[in-house]
Amino acid sequence: MQYRTLGKTGLEVSILGFGASPLGNVFDPVDEKEGISAVHYALDQGVNFFDVSPFYGLTLAESRLGKALEGSRKDIILASKCGRYDLQHFDFSRKKILQSIDESLVRLKTDYLDLFQMHDIEFVDKQIILEEAVPAMQEVVASGKARFWGITGLPVRYLAQIARETNPDTVLSWGHYNLLEDEINEELVPLSLEMEFGLMNAAPLMQRILSDGTLPPWHRSPPEVKAMQPILLELCKSYGVRLSDVALRYAMDHPYIATTIIGMCELEVVKQNVAALDFEIPEVLLEKIETLLAPVKNRMWFEGKEENNI
Repeated sequence: MQYRTLGKTGLEVSILGFGASPLGNVFDPVDEKEGISAVHYALDQGVNFFDVSPFYGLTLAESRLGKALEGSRKDIILASKCGRYDLQHFDFSRKKILQSIDESLVRLKTDYLDLFQMHDIEFVDKQIILEEAVPAMQEVVASGKARFWGITGLPVRYLAQIARETNPDTVLSWGHYNLLEDEINEELVPLSLEMEFGLMNAAPLMQRILSDGTLPPWHRSPPEVKAMQPILLELCKSYGVRLSDVALRYAMDHPYIATTIIGMCELEVVKQNVAALDFEIPEVLLEKIETLLAPVKNRMWFEGKEENNI
């Protein structure tokens, strides 16, 4: 396992991060014992960064992860979130944030988080984030219930804007660095080097497009982007490699992203993802993939309040 420093936090995180959302049955129903075995295998292989949220499975993912990590707290870096609790339920008030950290600690069977993050900040008024949520997050850190705080979301330019105004310890961007998207490089990467916040990337498989998995019905990528999946699968097959291995390795190779978070909960999938750490992408294959994807590059959709669409 390789580790990188998570910005000014000084935390050394595995470049492969365990995204625990699937433990909450977000994609498919998951057997709890299988999920716990997957977590234990990841731990044994040196994965030390685990990311979850009360939103995932409406608290189910946190509860299952808490069971799986019991007895391993000193060996891991644990991150959870607040502010988003259902598809359309957002609450970034001070009262809710202070309540949320306590509830997450109970579910995760710990007395502190290494990282406490605001979940999908683009869905609420900017002033709520600046005037109420940020002071509440700082209050949580001052209390000792979290060591550091950060922001998460989809629109990279909005994340950069809020980071400039609030100076978070970390920023988690999802969907903006993978074979289909590289907008994270335009503003957020240089800003992370300037401000020294830890930068994290999630969704390297673009919600299954860059894998052999069936796309979820709620997937919002344009049809022409989704249509690339079978083409890429066939190309990778001709080289005797898995598309998901290529996509994950590509994302983990970014030198300025501390950890790449990928959702996983099945033992065989975790084994496959860990094996990708030793995988090298054939240079000719990567060139062919980049040529194929050039016409559909950076077709990311926007989510959140329209005034936050920069």
